[in-house]
Amino acid sequence: MALPSTVYKAQLQVADMDRHYYADHALTVACHPSETHERMMVRVLAFALHADEMLAFGRGLSAEGEPDLVRADLTGAISLWIDVGLPDEKALRKACGRAEQVVLYAYGRAADVWWDTNRKGLLRLSNLTVIRLDPAVTKSLGDMVERTMQLQCNIQDEEVWFGNGQQNVDVVRDILHAPSRTR
Repeated sequence: MALPSTVYKAQLQVADMDRHYYADHALTVACHPSETHERMMVRVLAFALHADEMLAFGRGLSAEGEPDLVRADLTGAISLWIDVGLPDEKALRKACGRAEQVVLYAYGRAADVWWDTNRKGLLRLSNLTVIRLDPAVTKSLGDMVERTMQLQCNIQDEEVWFGNGQQNVDVVRDILHAPSRTR
């Protein structure tokens, strides 16, 4: 018998001055039995960084070949596919074929080794963005987990601040690969 996911509730306030997006989101986040709190909070951070009315949590770990977060239009066409972790190159190629834009948030101590191993193939994917998150940041995010959370994310001049009222984290993002802006 498979273990059920644990459900977490979060009230997320997003103030993104770079995109002029200001909204509150009531999130219900299912944490898969094999998922760490750190990974779950990276998903919440990714939601905050890309928040809009059409962004939703995907099936992620529960279904192979599915995004962690997804933005699709009413026809089902995927405009944004977001994954977190260190997936293999083949999975990212497939995602890039299915979505207009793919963003990967790579994190963990092995992220640099993963990037060195996969860089050559991933640099050919013109609609892929790879962002490495600092391990100390993701650990701090994981430490914020409670069954019910009040979270805030402020973004200004590409600086990101994430907090829960007791802890605050300056999110350091290292963009390893991004689509060319001349397209």
